[in-house]
Amino acid sequence: MADWRSVKIEDLAAPGKNSLATGPFGSAIGSRFFREEGVPVLRGSNLSLKVGDRLLDDEIVFVDESKADEFPRSVARQGDLVFTCWGTIGQVGLVDNRARFDRYIVSNKQMKLTPDPNLVDSLFLYYCLSSPEALAQVQGMAIGSSVPGFNLTQLRQVEISCPPLADQKAIAEALGVLDDKIAVNERIATTARELGLTFYSQRLHDDDSVEVAVEPLTTALTRGVAPKYTDSSDELTVLNQKCVRGGRVNLDPSRLTLREKVKAHKLLQLNDVLVNSTGVGTLGRVARWTLDLEATVDSHITIVRFNEDKVDPVCAGFAMLRAQPEIEAMGEGSTGQTELRRSQVGELELILPGPAGQKELRPKLDALEERADQALRESLSLAALRDTLLPQLMSGKLRVRDAEKIVEEAV
Repeated sequence: MADWRSVKIEDLAAPGKNSLATGPFGSAIGSRFFREEGVPVLRGSNLSLKVGDRLLDDEIVFVDESKADEFPRSVARQGDLVFTCWGTIGQVGLVDNRARFDRYIVSNKQMKLTPDPNLVDSLFLYYCLSSPEALAQVQGMAIGSSVPGFNLTQLRQVEISCPPLADQKAIAEALGVLDDKIAVNERIATTARELGLTFYSQRLHDDDSVEVAVEPLTTALTRGVAPKYTDSSDELTVLNQKCVRGGRVNLDPSRLTLREKVKAHKLLQLNDVLVNSTGVGTLGRVARWTLDLEATVDSHITIVRFNEDKVDPVCAGFAMLRAQPEIEAMGEGSTGQTELRRSQVGELELILPGPAGQKELRPKLDALEERADQALRESLSLAALRDTLLPQLMSGKLRVRDAEKIVEEAV
């Protein structure tokens, strides 16, 4: 590590006064300006504490071009890093070649950094600032208690260890190979789901298709539990609304609850359907439960358990996935308090193939879902490897060539 040096973030910024900047002040770019299209706005929900989630731009809000042009300092482009400065401290994002847009506006609770490409590789810097050591440093600088804050002055003073630029690129490439494979697996899972929904929709053209309400087809239609959270690793996994995203369950935001407080019928069973039932932005999201794990959900999620004597539960699950836009529109309540009642979910009309169509579809859907689950399981292993290699590479304890061999064997 003789050629590594300690350097502050401010010394890695590109020349120019806008290389380190915050988003627009106050409500200058608040929700009243949001549109269905235009220039995308990056908010806290588009960043993550999870390494590899460089930018979550599947649920973007927009402002029109004229509004975006008011904030030239707050523009983030490819190669720029974005940070949270209020609330969940330590989230970092990277606008890279995976991003859907070439220009973003950072919100009033974000900061952006344009690195100097002659000094630092953007992807290396992203991984470096995603490491446990950097996260601990950032969180240790936070001001405030109930709602922690992290400002531009503090960001400037964050220190990292930097090897020469060539080594930075090699480290980033080694870790990036794992993330690239994870991205491929995610595309496989997405394509498999899209194919399943296509097969399902095509089968509905048959004459025996019927429209049936959800509740008569179920053995359980219930909200989850009020969790009694614990840190004990042998207790029960409990899912929250953040776990239901993209039609699938993501365990990363899950927590643990006391097992003894959860009744048997609220333990998840294979092929249960989960419906987010409160909150703006998350209400109406649907996912199928396909994991071999003992778990439950919190009271913000509705469990829909189909009766196999009345309907194929996999086909019914796809009917629920297909109906997600309708479910998202069913919420009621004031802004921030949107609610989807259990009875509303029960009254939802699903379009189902007849018994023969369900019997024909089931093996096709099962095969596609298993392929997707297989890809996602592999991604979990690759992510665990990346997270193990990351701090060792960033500390110089592991040589790049050794990491490259490990990565090559894994992919």
